[in-house]
Amino acid sequence: MRVLLVNTSEQIGGAAIAAARLTDVLNRHSVEARLLVRDKQTSRDTTIRLPQRLRLRLAFLWERLRIWMANGFRREGLWTVDIGCCGVDITQLPEFHEADIIHLHWVNQGLLSLAQIDRILTCGKPVVWTMHDMWPCTAICHHARECQHFHTHCHDCPQLLSPAAHDLSWKVFRAKVRTYARARMSFVACSQWLAREARKSALLQQHEVLSIPNTYDSSLFHPAAQVEARRRLRLPVQGRLLLFVCQKVTNSRKGLDILFEALQSPVLTELSDDLHLVVVGQMAEGMQRQLPFPVHFIGYLSDVADMAALYQAVDVFVTPSLEENLPNTIMEAMASGTPCVGFRIGGIPEMIDHLANGYVARYRDADDLVQGIRYVLENQERLAHNAAEKAAATWNEEVVASQYIKLYQRIVQHS
Repeated sequence: MRVLLVNTSEQIGGAAIAAARLTDVLNRHSVEARLLVRDKQTSRDTTIRLPQRLRLRLAFLWERLRIWMANGFRREGLWTVDIGCCGVDITQLPEFHEADIIHLHWVNQGLLSLAQIDRILTCGKPVVWTMHDMWPCTAICHHARECQHFHTHCHDCPQLLSPAAHDLSWKVFRAKVRTYARARMSFVACSQWLAREARKSALLQQHEVLSIPNTYDSSLFHPAAQVEARRRLRLPVQGRLLLFVCQKVTNSRKGLDILFEALQSPVLTELSDDLHLVVVGQMAEGMQRQLPFPVHFIGYLSDVADMAALYQAVDVFVTPSLEENLPNTIMEAMASGTPCVGFRIGGIPEMIDHLANGYVARYRDADDLVQGIRYVLENQERLAHNAAEKAAATWNEEVVASQYIKLYQRIVQHS
């Protein structure tokens, strides 16, 4: 069986990492899988970069320009929506013709337009679409938040500067209705939460919606000696380490302001002589001077082995994100034996079993986030063991690969 997976990037972003891992896993389970991308970052033989570089760049820029214009020439919201107006035709590629199944992943920002998705659907090949966010089941947004318009027909989009009955979301939703009617697709949500939300969408009423989680690389992400991991990354050998990961400090969805409030709590101040914060990515300049304990900035880790060592080095991973599907970071941390603390949002409660292998805090509640951090630190050894067991039983590659292979076999038989 030959499967062509399609994703905008090979390595940048959670969807890219998940798609690349799935490609590797499928190839280890007797499926001939290839990953087609716009942006290739590795030398993997199984990853194919699209050749039309200039056209792809122009498609990306034109779509951003249209969103910018529709939003009153403001940068706010420029990256929270996609309209699927531009892209490239992949149906003429030899890899497309050779594939038995086309497996879409995250295809935004100028990779595939709705017109190109329409071409894929009318080619006669079975199509699977793994949803890494809500865009396939809404008009233009990746996270609907409190909005429920996608249950019937998107309009008056709260993520646009000037919402209206027949705004951009209404137009794109109507175009998606026409596109999706071309053929049946099997949609796969990475979390049960997203599957439930997707089934409410008027766009997907005639399509199958399943839930299959992402997987992780167990050869990298597993429990290991904490002291050795700390020495490798030049982190304090003594003390308790909290980990926070944020690529963009300006991204309000990551909840940095709530975490910062939590970290200044008197509850944690009592532990200040023993507590350290480790930050991967960015953090607002000067923030560390306002915290009652040391902050260690790791920067960006491009080496996956270093990231695995970091999970092994810390005592708790804190993720205050306000919008999530099934975060790879939580999966990797738990697989490494690191308990996690996060809010009750999206697929996080499916991953963290409250008080059993981590702590699920009340949404946007900084005080409860503090209680979660303290609880994990006080029960670290038990929670660490349970977290590693949960990851190995739930997200290992055999479990995930078998579910996808069963889906592939079924839709090929009925095509």
